[in-house]
Amino acid sequence: MANMEFNVEGNAKNFQTDLSTGSHEITIDEPENLGGSNQGMDPLSALLSSLAGCENAVANFVAKEMDFDLQGISFQVNGNIDSEGMMGNPDVRPYFQTVSVKAKVRTSESDERVQELQEKVDARCPVFTTLHAAGVEMNADWSKA
Repeated sequence: MANMEFNVEGNAKNFQTDLSTGSHEITIDEPENLGGSNQGMDPLSALLSSLAGCENAVANFVAKEMDFDLQGISFQVNGNIDSEGMMGNPDVRPYFQTVSVKAKVRTSESDERVQELQEKVDARCPVFTTLHAAGVEMNADWSKA
């Protein structure tokens, strides 16, 4: 695996965007109180969902490399954003201020091994590292379930 390319195509009408990649489809929308029709999750929640999905995928790759007993992970991901930035205030950045990831790892491994897994995953997860590189304060707390 060297260079990997990802492609998404779609169409938008009003606040709703219907997207596809390969045989998979997703709808991104806004809730009705923000002008959307609530036909899918909002884009910021989709980004946080992508973070959880990416962390899980990388955790599975890393667990195999570490010979780590990974039985599953439960994620709770929260992001904080000042909406003034995306509404046009030039003094407020239009992206997340902080993102917190709480992961409960189902495993027979020690707490120390769980921390080792977390460190390796956070260092290699493309979504986590992209947010971190953008200056988002990333708070990660992984523990045994």
